[in-house]
Amino acid sequence: MNYFRNDFRGTLFGTNEATDSLRRRSLQKRILVTGGAGFLGSHLCELLLGAGHEVICLDNFSTGLRRNIAPLKRFDTFRVIAHDVVEPIDLEVDEIYNLACPASPPHYQADPIQTTKTCVIGSLNLLDLAARRGARIFQASTSEIYGDPHVHPQVESYWGNVNPFGPRSCYDEGKRCAETLFFDFHKSHGVEIKIVRIFNTYGPRMRPDDGRVVSNFIVQALKGEDITIYGDGSQTRSFCFVEDLIDGFVRLMASPPSLTGPVNLGNPAEFTIGELAEEVIRLTGSRSKIVRRPLPVDDPRQRRPDISLATEELGWRPKVNLAEGLAHTIRYFDDLLSRSMRESAELV
Repeated sequence: MNYFRNDFRGTLFGTNEATDSLRRRSLQKRILVTGGAGFLGSHLCELLLGAGHEVICLDNFSTGLRRNIAPLKRFDTFRVIAHDVVEPIDLEVDEIYNLACPASPPHYQADPIQTTKTCVIGSLNLLDLAARRGARIFQASTSEIYGDPHVHPQVESYWGNVNPFGPRSCYDEGKRCAETLFFDFHKSHGVEIKIVRIFNTYGPRMRPDDGRVVSNFIVQALKGEDITIYGDGSQTRSFCFVEDLIDGFVRLMASPPSLTGPVNLGNPAEFTIGELAEEVIRLTGSRSKIVRRPLPVDDPRQRRPDISLATEELGWRPKVNLAEGLAHTIRYFDDLLSRSMRESAELV
């Protein structure tokens, strides 16, 4: 049951306030966010709740954290369901955002079979739900679709250069197969789909053990540990602040049905990993030294999005530059690590 459809009572219908309220509520949706307790999912849930929607956060909490969504419980329109998308589920929803899948290499490589199942079977279950309920569905795909690219910057029409059985393939190929399923449901069943390809994103609510380069560097710098660069540091990435990315999500979901995607979302400003390490050291005031380790297998040498489609169709461009975004993220991790140290001290 949609809780927003039968809750108007009393004499307010004759007032302008009631008319305005009714108009606003007619725009409210019941939205499912899978992976809603994760880094990206919790920010999306927060934005949707703030816009007046009812939000169902679905997460198996394999990498999502309950602390990410604890502040959202103040909303009476927020509901949490502990569930794995690999298992079917039936809910009455208007929109579905599928963000369910570990996104950092240490986490998705920890159980590669489960990662592939989450990408493929999870997408199939959610597409079945969207078809049954007539819901619009959004897929959080990835720039890993492009693998170690031969085209730079990466455009949506590029098919990619992906190793189908390497250590990253459970995620890369899982997401590629998910995109195929989305388009097949769109063509065969008329399901309204939206697909984004996410480039490196960072910000508050990343896990300290996330294993991705921004969180690794910041945590190491704050602890005064050596900052570990894999390879010679010349490989490049483009870093998008989470606030900008989530804005792109909702813009695409609200776009006309004809815009299915895939649409690249990321910051086109390109930095070497060495430059990122130096910037983190500067902003934290750390005395950490940079050490180098061998480059992992299939690690992309270059990664930068062409965002022409997002700019033209969605009016979207990232607004937060790297220094500003890193400053926000450093404050988050500094507070998180400080609280962790206080709690540990209290247990002694």
